[in-house]
Amino acid sequence: MRRPLSLFCAALCAVAATLAAAPGAQADLTPWFGASVGNANQVISVVGTGGSDAKMDVYQRGPTGWQAVAAGIPTHVGSAGMAPKAKSGYPATPMGVYTLPYAFGTAPNPGGGLQYVQVGPDHWWDGDGNSPTFNTMQVCKRAQCPFDTNESENLEIPQYKHAVVMGVNTARKPGDGGAFFFHTTDGGPTAGCVAIDDAKLVQIIQWLRPGAVIAIAQ
Repeated sequence: MRRPLSLFCAALCAVAATLAAAPGAQADLTPWFGASVGNANQVISVVGTGGSDAKMDVYQRGPTGWQAVAAGIPTHVGSAGMAPKAKSGYPATPMGVYTLPYAFGTAPNPGGGLQYVQVGPDHWWDGDGNSPTFNTMQVCKRAQCPFDTNESENLEIPQYKHAVVMGVNTARKPGDGGAFFFHTTDGGPTAGCVAIDDAKLVQIIQWLRPGAVIAIAQ
């Protein structure tokens, strides 16, 4: 048992070291989100810089407080910028603190501590407000899906080479938005998600563990 555990620890340390080597990484014992993330030990901070642009800092909480293990990552948010809350049909990224329950992507699992689902042509995110599975991942052939696929999103697209689900509208209330992800950028604004370069996203996914959150502010 000791050898696999030591290999896992070594791999985790290597990912953390890669993130820590990012330009601008620094110690910060009083980050802006400190009072709003509860017991979370890993936080992805996204702060708007104007329009659909933002910067991302990645934080780890240790015995002496918070440390920024990566900083200043160029980030894209919604084409309408940021908003106080999510709203269906409005392309703004909702501000707040959200869970990161699991990851998915068209690419194979890059590793890490989160559950990962490799998606294909039959994977959908249900966007039908009249569906009992609204705002959840579903698997079905288009013609057989029990929800309106015209209001939903097929997940086999380049922007979802890698992605992490953001826990927005976990109550799944129609009208309060759905399909918010932290995903691979295509170089432009999103429809309300958070997007960065795929290589950096893979490093972050490999580093993430259950209980991590994303904190978003303007």
